Amino acid sequence: MPRFMMFGFSRPQLIAFLVMVALVAVAPFVLYPVFLMKVLCFALFACAFNLLIGYVGLLSFGHAAYFGMGGYVAGYAAKAWGFTPELAIIAGTLAGGVLGAAFGWLAIRRQGIYFAMITLALGQMAYFFCLQAPFTGGEDGIQQIPRGNLFGMISLKSDLAMYAVVAVVFLFGFLLVHRIVHSPFGQILKAIRENEPRATSLGYRTDSYKLVAFIISCALAGLAGGTKSLVFGIATLTDVHNAMSGEVVLMTLLGGLGTIFGPVMGALIATAMENYLAQAGAWVTVIQGVIFVACVLAFRKGVIGVLAERLKIQL
Repeated sequence: MPRFMMFGFSRPQLIAFLVMVALVAVAPFVLYPVFLMKVLCFALFACAFNLLIGYVGLLSFGHAAYFGMGGYVAGYAAKAWGFTPELAIIAGTLAGGVLGAAFGWLAIRRQGIYFAMITLALGQMAYFFCLQAPFTGGEDGIQQIPRGNLFGMISLKSDLAMYAVVAVVFLFGFLLVHRIVHSPFGQILKAIRENEPRATSLGYRTDSYKLVAFIISCALAGLAGGTKSLVFGIATLTDVHNAMSGEVVLMTLLGGLGTIFGPVMGALIATAMENYLAQAGAWVTVIQGVIFVACVLAFRKGVIGVLAERLKIQL
């Protein structure tokens, strides 16, 4: 199959990407921009998580720690330090990456269920730290986070202006993940996922590769969390709670594990259900559970995974 030089897109992937970009551009004129921004933030979060589980084979049960910490740091930087939006988002990204480097150094030495349990424990530690730390505001969180002026000049008070920034951030993160996956580094990650002892026998320091992938995934999660905090003007414990870690796992499985476009579809479905089923009250979780079970039974490889298999293409 012919491949395009830029970002390593195959023809079906390029067509799908162009369709996605067109939908991202047109959507705010049809749907509520704030809802769409939430979808894009969670889609980026799911893409970051998918990089780790889908292409390295590492299941992290504490990924909300990096998403939430990115939101807290970006929010605090924008509100207390007066950072412009782009600097606040970068601060959130760095916070996710630094925390990922520290936690990854501890967790990456283990495999399988042991790695998952360590990440869960570290994620809970991050949650209790955010609950007690003075700068997070405890149970109240950081409220009234200003969107500010992009580069000190462009006001982001308008939802459409903020949407444009979120769309650019999402597309940047999506293209970065795609490029990593289709780079020589990404091929080594896939080799580690398939057969780590063989990769080790070929001379690759697998722990180093896994740690770098872990840090990149955490930094992108921090990027998503930091962007979300500016969109909604608040950073709370919800974003760092282990329930958020479970939610991103569901998004990835629902869309298609190990596919490029799967996490985006999974985030869209999960966020749409949460938004449009809210009127069901206490029954919303039951309805969501039934829908998730039905999707898992009907789409064993996720929505995008099954679609790619039917069309015999790679998405």
